[in-house]
Amino acid sequence: MASDRTGGAASLHAKILGDIEGRILSGALPPGARIATEHELAASYDCSRMTVVKVLTQLANAGLIERRRKAGTFVRQPSSQAAVLEIHDIKAEVLAQGQPYRFEVVARTVRSGDRRDAAFLGQKTSVQLLEITCRHFAGRKVFCLEERLINLKAVPGAEAESFADVSPGRWLLDTVPWTEAEHRIRAAGASRAEAARLDTAAGAPCLVVERRTWRGKTPITHVRLVYPGDAHQLVAHFTPSQR
Repeated sequence: MASDRTGGAASLHAKILGDIEGRILSGALPPGARIATEHELAASYDCSRMTVVKVLTQLANAGLIERRRKAGTFVRQPSSQAAVLEIHDIKAEVLAQGQPYRFEVVARTVRSGDRRDAAFLGQKTSVQLLEITCRHFAGRKVFCLEERLINLKAVPGAEAESFADVSPGRWLLDTVPWTEAEHRIRAAGASRAEAARLDTAAGAPCLVVERRTWRGKTPITHVRLVYPGDAHQLVAHFTPSQR
């Protein structure tokens, strides 16, 4: 194996690394795809197993692959970065990861608000609400569970909207300008109902983002977004405060 010695080994290492990395970034090897075994790669490139191990270690350190004991090596599922102080369209988040997006409406009802809803919306008087639950997908995996209340006094057009082609969050961003928002972020274990809708285990760690928006003093919506905790992180970019 003359090609796997000194400078040849270095150039071969770069070739293997470039080949696998290029296939991952191009989508030829999508998230969850299995990578060939160390022995298969060594035979394919006519190199030592040590060279292959170094390549796979470098790819793992870069966050492109994950090595599962006794299962093999797989293209890593990309992590979502949820901005703390911004309101993003979930579809845009998924597409930014190079994943196909879709959503489905799980439940929908129009009802009168109660005391708990009034606390969510920050409004004491009872109002008519649209309660809607959606699941958002990245590829075949559930990306996020959305549980939303919409104040129909503030947004009467929501009652007639089917949300067949556009998600409630995207529709609200396009339809109703908001002037104030509040985020509450915490970690929580998935309830049985949430776990069933997220296709995960009950009690699995989740990232929960609760958000309220207003237009002036009028509440528009309260939404609770539940993300599988092992695939999401919060990111905030800021500068030092000026005194």
